[in-house]
This record gives sequence, C-alpha cells and structure tokens, in this order.
Amino acid sequence: MVEEKNFALLTDLYELTMCASYFDSKVKDVATFDLFIRQLPKNRSYFVAAGLEDVLDYLKNLKFTEEHIEFLKSKNIFKGDFLNYLKNFKFTGDVFAVPEGTIIFPNEPVLSVTAPIIEAQLVETFLLNAINLQTTIATKASRVVLAARQKPVVDFSLRRTQGADAGMKAARASYIAGCIGTSNVLAGMKYKIPIYGTMAHSFVMAFEKEEESFEAYSKTFPDASTFLVDTYDTLAGIENASIAAKKLEKQGHKLIAIRLDSGDLVSLSKTARKILDKNGLKYVSIFASGNLDEYKIEELLRKNSMIDVFGVGTSMGVSSDAPYCDVVYKLVELSDGGKLLPTMKLSKGKVTYPGKKQVYRIVDRKGSYAGDILALRDENAAIG
Repeated sequence: MVEEKNFALLTDLYELTMCASYFDSKVKDVATFDLFIRQLPKNRSYFVAAGLEDVLDYLKNLKFTEEHIEFLKSKNIFKGDFLNYLKNFKFTGDVFAVPEGTIIFPNEPVLSVTAPIIEAQLVETFLLNAINLQTTIATKASRVVLAARQKPVVDFSLRRTQGADAGMKAARASYIAGCIGTSNVLAGMKYKIPIYGTMAHSFVMAFEKEEESFEAYSKTFPDASTFLVDTYDTLAGIENASIAAKKLEKQGHKLIAIRLDSGDLVSLSKTARKILDKNGLKYVSIFASGNLDEYKIEELLRKNSMIDVFGVGTSMGVSSDAPYCDVVYKLVELSDGGKLLPTMKLSKGKVTYPGKKQVYRIVDRKGSYAGDILALRDENAAIG
C-alpha cells in the first residue's frame, strides 16, 4: 500500500506541466476551483459526501521529497528553477467543504479550493480521486442501510474491492453512511470502526463433523460466536447450532448469532427462527450474507424474512451498479489582487457556473428536504 503522506506524485502529468508553465510565465493569480458532480446516475437520486478527511490530510502533508525531484529531473521535461520551487512546495490555500455524510446533489460544490493557481491546480487529481471513490461507496452504502430499515448492516467487502486502499476507503465510507462496522481489521484500527466476523466454510470443513466445528469455535469464543450453518445441509446446520448453543448456556454463555450465506434466505430465516425459538434461543440473532444489495434486502424484508443483521460485500464495496461519480474540478474565479474575474466553461453539456458559491438547503415543516438554492458565497439568498 502506498504511504499515505507521500502522495505528491499521485497526479496526472499535465497537472505538473501546467504548473510549470504558470511558474515560467510568472502567473500568480489566486484561483478558486469547485469540485462537484455533474449528474446523477440513472439509479441514484442523491449522493453522500465522503473523502474530505483524506483531502485535508493530503493538503496538510503535501511535499516533494528528494526522490520525487530526482525522478522528475530524470524525465528531462522540467526546468531547474521549477524543480527548485517544488522542493519547497507547501499548500497555503483555503478549503470550503460540506461535512462528510452530507446529502448532496449535482452541480453543487462538494468542496471549493482557493489558493495561488499553481497550488490549486496541482492538487486536482488527488482531490477528484479521493472524493470520487468515497462518495460513490458512501452513496451505495447509504442505499443499502436505508433498504435495511434500521436493521444493522456490516461491511464485508474487503476481499472484492479493487485493491487494499479501496478496501480501506470502502470500510470508512460505508461506516460514514450508516453501517455499524466492518470485517476489515486494519480499517477498524485506523478509523476506530467496530469490527465484526463470523467463520468461513473452510473452518467447518476442517472438522470431521459440523457440530465439532461449532463446539471448537465456541470454546475459543464463548461469548462472541456466530455459527455459519449452510456448509452442508442448512436445516441440519441450524439444529447443530442450536445444540451447541444449549451447551454454551449450561456453561453460562450465549451464542450471538447463526449466519445464513446461501439459498432461499426468506424461507431459511423463517425456519431458523422457529427452530431457535423452539429451543429457547430467542436471543440468538440471524445474520445473512451472500451477494446482497439494497434491492435484495428490500425484497427480503418485503417478504417478511426473519433476518436481524445483514453482511454486505461486493455490491456495496465496489458500488457495482454505479461504480463512479461524474465528478469534476473546475476553475470558477481568478483574482490578481485587485481585479476579480469570474470564469465559466461554455462547452456543450459541460457549462459551469462562475464565482465562489454557497448552497442554502430548504427544509419543509416535516423536516424533509424541499430544495437547494445555489448562490454566490456573499449573496444573501432569500429562502423564506
């Protein structure tokens, strides 16, 4: 994994070449860039902002090391005076942003950067990368959490995300969006997120009999066991879990849950609830996983499944149906210290609004969002 405080070269080449030309031409204007999402995917009605913490950490620690400078020098692209400038580079600008977890909509700034133009330009790529990934995942996770109707959701996505860094960000973004925790232990340590886990089919298969695997696991974790019951015959697995749970009771402990990972989760969860309750195990929760997303969870609840907790992996961790945001970073204002120049892009389908902005959110009497007003930052928008 890349060291997080060493991201100076995690940028597109043209950011550096533009900055070199600004430097060469002695362009020192203060620039304001807006980072926003152009449009909603077909199956989204909102976004959940995420990634700001990484952005601020990056800006605070951004610097070019000797190794960076030597690499750039070896490309024979940049002049020596620009490389000397980079040796002492530090971001000195200001960032205005919505808090992480905020509901946002297209064409509203997620964040704005005001800084000398070289500084504001240089950071574009990282900011887009950080906001795009985490906002995409947080939005998907929010949809999953809402579909679960206040039943807990745990992030199980690490093994299917596109690399280690994405796995970390998915855990963080899903937690921001309302998941109760993650299976990702490193994310739990770094981000102070609660960690959850059960057992794999391989653990059950490592014992001659299924019930032996349950007894072995509960011996190690008498107060923190969840039994995976669908390795062989699910109904038999539920019965075996019930027997193991009663043995735990006699020892003064309680089984936390059983986990269903395949099959007809509606029917199986109802049967599992009956078997557990019949054995005096009403306190044992039913945990479900297995290629779940918001649509499947909604269907499970519509059919009155008896599932108490959902473990959601691939679909949420990669936002499979909408894997990116149409996020952009556009120049909206220049100032040379005396003259203020609002700027806007006029390309067909990509027109931008000029000037520093503020979003005013209107809430109706029921507490629901009624609409947003996009105004200039110093404008007193009438929202009464």
